[in-house]
Amino acid sequence: MTAAGALEVHGLRSGYRQGTVLHGVDLAIARRRILALLGRNGVGKTTLVMTIMGLVRPSGGRVQLDGRDLAGRRPDEIARAGIALVPQGRRIWPTLTVHEHLELAGRHARRTGRARSPDELYQQLPRLAERRRQLAGQMSGGEQQMLAIARALVTGPSVVLLDEPSEGLAPRVVDQIGEMIAAITAAGAAVLLVEQDLHLAFGVADQIAVMAKGAIVHRSDTTAFRRAPVTARRLLGIEA
Repeated sequence: MTAAGALEVHGLRSGYRQGTVLHGVDLAIARRRILALLGRNGVGKTTLVMTIMGLVRPSGGRVQLDGRDLAGRRPDEIARAGIALVPQGRRIWPTLTVHEHLELAGRHARRTGRARSPDELYQQLPRLAERRRQLAGQMSGGEQQMLAIARALVTGPSVVLLDEPSEGLAPRVVDQIGEMIAAITAAGAAVLLVEQDLHLAFGVADQIAVMAKGAIVHRSDTTAFRRAPVTARRLLGIEA
């Protein structure tokens, strides 16, 4: 698939000293679309996200955004090109306030001309606005996840990579995170969502991809995937 403004990954290979994890991954996501990446633990989903972001160096293949090849570039170069990561575990700084997080992220993004102001995000996220002076370490898990997503959005990204954003959150809070993810695409970005929570994945994603043993083994529209419970059970070991 080739689409204007799409993230395209072709034959991507990477791994660690212990060996290769990604064995030629191919995927593509167009602007304003959400692709949910599913799979059992240990199949390479997080490694894929980290490789796209430049935190794991690829041994082969391409990562392209708007036709520009980013494979092997430094993480800061990839971020400036328009890809933002919301990592598993949030990785916020507990001793910084909400506003300090957004100011710091925006400062690095202003050189690209795409940065959004914290005030603009506060209008979309009134809950964070109320806590702008609060230390991140004193916030609930759901509020910290909202902050992690807002920190990515302040850079004005073309693509947002979300790694397990529902982890450890109550169902009500997961629904709020889903609303934030939908708002990302409404603003014109593409989203790659790595997720174990099928309720969240099915609720927001346009397409589903399933990963096994370091490769994409299935891809379909979300509606079609949900109508094929035998396929879901075979690939994931659970009812869809």
